Amino acid sequence: MTSSRNQTAVRGRIVTFRDNPFSVPPSEALLVEEDGLVIMESGLITQVGAYTTLRDTLKKETVIVSYGDALISAGFIDTHVHYPQLPVIASWGQQLLEWLDQYIFPAEAAFSDPLVARDTARRFLGELLRAGTTTAAVYCTVHPQSVDAFFTEAERIGARMIAGKVLMDRNAPDALRDSVQTGYDDSAALIGRWHGKGRLSYAVTPRFAITSTPEQLEAAGHLFRQHDGLFMQTHLSENLHEIETVARLFPERSSYLDVYDHAGLVGPRSIFGHGIHIGEKEFCRCHESAAGLAHCPTSNLFLGSGLFKLFEVLSPLRPVRTGLGTDVGAGTSLSQLRTLGEAYKVAQLTGRSLHPAQAFWLATAGGARSLHLEDRIGTLAPGMEADLCVLDPHAFPLLDYRTSRCENIEELLFTLMTLGDERCILATWVGGECVHTRANGSLYG
Repeated sequence: MTSSRNQTAVRGRIVTFRDNPFSVPPSEALLVEEDGLVIMESGLITQVGAYTTLRDTLKKETVIVSYGDALISAGFIDTHVHYPQLPVIASWGQQLLEWLDQYIFPAEAAFSDPLVARDTARRFLGELLRAGTTTAAVYCTVHPQSVDAFFTEAERIGARMIAGKVLMDRNAPDALRDSVQTGYDDSAALIGRWHGKGRLSYAVTPRFAITSTPEQLEAAGHLFRQHDGLFMQTHLSENLHEIETVARLFPERSSYLDVYDHAGLVGPRSIFGHGIHIGEKEFCRCHESAAGLAHCPTSNLFLGSGLFKLFEVLSPLRPVRTGLGTDVGAGTSLSQLRTLGEAYKVAQLTGRSLHPAQAFWLATAGGARSLHLEDRIGTLAPGMEADLCVLDPHAFPLLDYRTSRCENIEELLFTLMTLGDERCILATWVGGECVHTRANGSLYG
């Protein structure tokens, strides 16, 4: 789908960010326009402000889509998610390594069939849009066709997406293993086909240190350094048994992060999923290298992996770029609203309260910053890409009852992240086009 060159405009309550709510008082970081207008053209936002100020600047033929008192936000950003795991979301009873063996590896083996990959990619992207998510960093499977299927569907929508073929040359079923050479060659070919095509970016994707030999990690590091603008995504310190296994496999390395660092995989646009059980040395290394962490609260709770130390990670002394991930299938929802509610609970269990402005920043501007895309997505401002989600505070009776009693925008945001889910997404816009409405579903297919 190509972005509209015609001027379009949406009217409603605009909520975005002027600053980082982890470094300034959270309420001061919010930018709210109670009756606002977002004007879009050629896939970009051209003006944002009060309706009364901007209405007379519109072109004569421009149609305004009015959302009443619904909230217009930048589209949500998911910094860590596995699309091939959608068929086994909500699978009972295991922790990480056993769960991979019992559920995930068998499910991923099915993606040797391009029809399975295509159908799942379409369903997955439809669910993202239904949840108001407009950008995601996505793991495919070891099969190159799983990447082709995902990017083909993402290109049709016109979405800014990041994805890559998983690399695994050991400690995985035969049907899911590549080799150092085939993994490198397949990834290089996929980079040539997809990286930088439209709004698509490639991520070099070693699954995690347990399933890649040192040689494969070094080859991945070589790929990562060979092409401008590439991403790198993998897992880090999610589970204590996992960490013990990594230490046994890499006895010469000082830490789990050092395994990746030694292979040249730590730097800008590196995204490490989970990062639950890491400490100050690793935080400092991520900060100085401009690498990012993906906080996946629903997954971490579901698998019993542990509690992410969000406020330590974002300490003003050496803040680490951090976004939110739904993970799936260990995660329990693709909805960032539901993910925010769980992030609040995880913070409570670590003795901190996550302010609603901080939460929504993580799902939008903070997520964009963790991906080094803050100049393109994550906030509503002139020159930014026109990706929006529209949140309905009256989506269902209990929510309507509770939001009618909210006295300020912070209380309203907190109610949405505590009670809200996909039902709250009234519309999703990608590149200045409305691609999903609650009434009609996804419109791109």
